[in-house]
Amino acid sequence: MSDVVTKAVAALNEKMGGEGLDGTAKFVIEDEGTIIVDEAGAREADGDADVTLTASAETFDAIVSGDENPTAAFMSGKLAVDGDMGMAMKLSSLLA
Repeated sequence: MSDVVTKAVAALNEKMGGEGLDGTAKFVIEDEGTIIVDEAGAREADGDADVTLTASAETFDAIVSGDENPTAAFMSGKLAVDGDMGMAMKLSSLLA
């Protein structure tokens, strides 16, 4: 597991405050790894998901730290979303 992914998993779990997600989301951090978020929280894993979000490590870090709004990142092309947009919005509100 890369340091970027390890830190991202910890940050996501902290942001979600022990709450899981009603569904499955996958974060693809370019050149680093993949994270699955579901009812059990965040962990390094890969697999099928309701929505897949892809971003650079820098963009992902900015979103998780609160320095970048996920919607703004999507609108500017820094964050790609494939799949259920409703699930993406639900995840965005958890990270806010």
